[in-house]
Amino acid sequence: MGATEWTVVVLVVGARLFLPFTIPTFPLVGAVACMILDSIDQSIFQQFPAIPLEGYQSYDKSLDIYYLAIIYMSTMRNWTNAYAFKMSWFLYYYRLVGVVAFELTQVRAILFIFPNTFEYFFDFVEAVRLRWDWARMGKWTVIISTVLIWVFIKLPQEWWIHIAQLDMTDFIKETLFGVSTDASWGEAIANRPWVLVLAIAICVAIGAIGYWIVTRKAPPGDRRPSLKADPLPPECRGAELYQTVKATEKIFDRALLEKVVLTGLISVIFAQYLLSDDVRSVSVLAFVAGFVVVNAFVSQWLARRSRTWHSVAVELVGMFAVNFGIVAGLLVFQRVLGLIDTRAPLGTTLFFVFLFTVLTVLYDRYHTVFRARRVLERASVSQAEPPAALQE
Repeated sequence: MGATEWTVVVLVVGARLFLPFTIPTFPLVGAVACMILDSIDQSIFQQFPAIPLEGYQSYDKSLDIYYLAIIYMSTMRNWTNAYAFKMSWFLYYYRLVGVVAFELTQVRAILFIFPNTFEYFFDFVEAVRLRWDWARMGKWTVIISTVLIWVFIKLPQEWWIHIAQLDMTDFIKETLFGVSTDASWGEAIANRPWVLVLAIAICVAIGAIGYWIVTRKAPPGDRRPSLKADPLPPECRGAELYQTVKATEKIFDRALLEKVVLTGLISVIFAQYLLSDDVRSVSVLAFVAGFVVVNAFVSQWLARRSRTWHSVAVELVGMFAVNFGIVAGLLVFQRVLGLIDTRAPLGTTLFFVFLFTVLTVLYDRYHTVFRARRVLERASVSQAEPPAALQE
């Protein structure tokens, strides 16, 4: 590839890696932006024939799971509806297991069985939050909306992509605009401009109908629309966050187990794409488990010495340096024991350190917010209950 092609690849891949960082603060905008970039990056690459696309499917699924992980972790930070959060937890891990199975077998039907319902469910909940209070979403609202998204949106989409193996861009050009797949969009529109006019009219009509339903038929709004996530309570921000959960801090708990599973499965997906075939998935999982445990000890050691991080950006930079040392030490240790014989290139190693750092830092930070909310809820309930003597 030439300099132009490398520039395009770096810009697109860089955008897919860093754009998800907007999701915790601007959930709906960030998630939709990532979805749009995911849908157009292949078309961008196809404009440059020198860019190889043989491994695009694995590349795409790896980065999909990466930004979906950040979406999932943002629900720990922002969502206060227990039903919606539990459903998001299930939907994300259901998709994650499916992608791992696909990467290990390359059977496309698996992705139809494990559809990405999570992403659309997240968008639905965040769209509801724009106008209404979280508390309006009861258990059956969550269940019914999930079923509708799963059956009527995701299953047809997954069938189209993975079973029929049809390309939407090719379909639009050939069937709707009546041109060949290698024709430019300018040529396609010039051939049948009425198709573009009709598409715009349909979008406007759908938008008008949606606006009419929201403003005239749906319950009155509870709030002014805001694309920014709701502000965290003072007890869940900065150094105060760690003071709120200090009494509940443990190293070995369910959160550590989930972090090992989350980081491990995502690492297996990326390892299938980036590492050589002789690096087994079991070895990757064992390595990640060791890394996460050591990382947890280091994070706890820093927290107990009041070296808490006041911003996510500073924590990411600091923990990247720490994690590089952890990864280097574990690689040397496992190589001495003969558990790992291959030597990953420095660029690949740095990428995995980046991946580990993003996943562990965001998980630790936002799961701490999740725990802090529970601490505050329990404290609120205990204060609301009258003393036992008064109850009698």
